[in-house]
Amino acid sequence: MLYLGIDQHARQITVSLRDETGDVLLARQVSTQPEKINAFFQQLTRERLRNGDSFVAVLEVCGFNEWLIRMLQDYRCQKVILIQPDDRNKRKTDRRDAAALSELLWVNRERLLAGKPVRGLRQVNIASTSDQENRRLTTLRRTAGQDRTRLVNKVRQILRRHNLQWQMPTKRFPTLSAMAWLRTLQLPEIDRLEMDHLLADLEHVQQRLQDLENVIRERCGTSENARLIATIPGAAHFTATSLACRVGRVERFPRSHSLANYWGLTPGCRNSGEKTQRLGSITKAGSSMARWLLAQLSVKVLRKDARMREWFKRIRRRRGAKIARVAVMRKLATIIWHMLSKRKTYADCRMISVT
Repeated sequence: MLYLGIDQHARQITVSLRDETGDVLLARQVSTQPEKINAFFQQLTRERLRNGDSFVAVLEVCGFNEWLIRMLQDYRCQKVILIQPDDRNKRKTDRRDAAALSELLWVNRERLLAGKPVRGLRQVNIASTSDQENRRLTTLRRTAGQDRTRLVNKVRQILRRHNLQWQMPTKRFPTLSAMAWLRTLQLPEIDRLEMDHLLADLEHVQQRLQDLENVIRERCGTSENARLIATIPGAAHFTATSLACRVGRVERFPRSHSLANYWGLTPGCRNSGEKTQRLGSITKAGSSMARWLLAQLSVKVLRKDARMREWFKRIRRRRGAKIARVAVMRKLATIIWHMLSKRKTYADCRMISVT
C-alpha cells in the first residue's frame, strides 16, 4: 500500500508519495492539463503499483475536487480522503503541504482506512454523484428565487416612486394580469425604460424557475430519501430534494441528534476548569442551506401539525419564541433522521420525537 498526499490548485497539483515504512518515494509538481496529469498517473500505476497493489490519497477540500477524485478512482486508488485545510502553519508552501498530508495519512493510516475519526483532523464526506448534482441544482433554484425577489422589489420601488402601487390589479405579483398592466403603464421615459428591462428579466427568471422546478420534481421522484422527506407537512419537491441530498448516507450519523449537530442546530458551550458550563447560541456549522430550509419548513409544520404546535408553545412560554423556533428546527432534523433510518413516513416518526 502506498500513501499519496496531494496539494491541489487550479493549474497544478503537488504530490508526495510514501511507502509502507513512511519513506518518501516521490515528490513533484504536475500540471493539471489533461494529457500531463493522465501521463503522470499512468506512470505512477505502471512503475509504483505492481502485483495488484493500490494506493490511498488524501487532499484538502476545495471547490474543484470532483474531477480529481474521479481520476484517482480510475487509477486504482483504494480510498480518497478529504480533509478541511489547516492554515496554522506559518511556513506554508505547496511542497510542505503535500509532504505534511502524506505524512498525516501514513501516521494515521489504520484509523483513516477504517473510517474512524482522528483527533485534530476534520474529515469531509465525499457525496455521491447524484447528491452533488442535486446540491448544485437546488442551489440554482434558490438563486433563481432570490433573483425573482430582487426584480419584484425593484418593480415595486418604481411604483412607489410615483404612488402607483394602489393601482396594481392584483395583490400578488408577479401575475399575468399585473405584468400586462405594467407593460401599458404610463411612466416617465427613464422609468419606463427601466420597467421594460425589469419585466423582460422577470419573464426570463420565471421561465428559469419553471425549468428548474420540473427537473427537481423528476429527481425527487427517483430518490427514496426525498420521497420520505416529502411526507413532512409543507415539504414540496424542492425542500425534500434539497434536504435529502444534504443528508446523503444516513448511516454515517450514529444517533438521532448527530444530524442536528451536523447542520449546526445544537448549542455551543464554553467550559474551562471550575467554571460553570454555559451553553451559547447554536454553532451554525455545516450547511446554511439546510438550516434555511428547516426554518421555512418549521413554519409550515407548525400550521399543519397540532401536536408539534403545542410542543412549540410550551417551549415558547418557558424560553421565548426565538429559542422555540430553533428547537422545532432541531426536532425536525431528529425526525428526518428517524424517517431515513427506519424508512418510515413523518406520520410514523413524529410520535417518536415530539413529547
